[in-house]
Amino acid sequence: MNNLIKILNQDGQLVVTSRQIAEDFDKRNSHVVEAIENKIKSLTAENSEVEISKLFIPTTFNHNGNEYKEYLLTRDGFTFIVMGFTGAKADGWKLKYIEAFNKMEQALKEQKQLSPMQQLRLQYQVIEEHEEKLNTIETKITKLENTMTIDYAQQEELNSLAKKVVVQALGGYGTPAYRELSKKAFSAIWKDYKRVMQVNSYKNTAVKQLGIGRDFISNWKPDRELELMIKGANSQVNYEEVI
Repeated sequence: MNNLIKILNQDGQLVVTSRQIAEDFDKRNSHVVEAIENKIKSLTAENSEVEISKLFIPTTFNHNGNEYKEYLLTRDGFTFIVMGFTGAKADGWKLKYIEAFNKMEQALKEQKQLSPMQQLRLQYQVIEEHEEKLNTIETKITKLENTMTIDYAQQEELNSLAKKVVVQALGGYGTPAYRELSKKAFSAIWKDYKRVMQVNSYKNTAVKQLGIGRDFISNWKPDRELELMIKGANSQVNYEEVI
């Protein structure tokens, strides 16, 4: 969820997009658009003189080559729509939006009193503040990516892959090598995995290194000593069958 609320200046009128409201309040944009259009119908039915453009401004946005409907909401339009959103989380976002609208309104008032050069400096200051916040968010995301470990499903994926590779290396289920050396082989693959991936357990594999972990397991081969033990165990049954 993005903590930056983007209040836009639409021809001197402060607005926010229905998409941002949908994102912040955990709604679908189509549902917010539907709520807006229902509100427009009820307002125009009750009061034919109401100026909808002072509340909601229809527009569109492009996504993957397709055009979708959205609305720009003024402060009053925003208030009409989010009035029905309930819960502590929703209330928290309402307060953030009110604060954002207040700050932008104050900035517009001050901007009208500034010289062109002062207005330019103010615009640069706002841009720098936004960039600083975005950099902070990106740093947090990078840190999270570096420390986040794989989930249970991904752990099971690696474990299943390791079983498949080890069984194949032992010559399959039911072979003498599988009966005698499976424990040793599983211990070997995970020992090698922990050494190469620098983890104390495959369960602590970093999410960003999951692909590397998969490749390592898929390409794993027993060392020379274990390989000879496997061949020796499986050659015994072949010798006995010949006799």
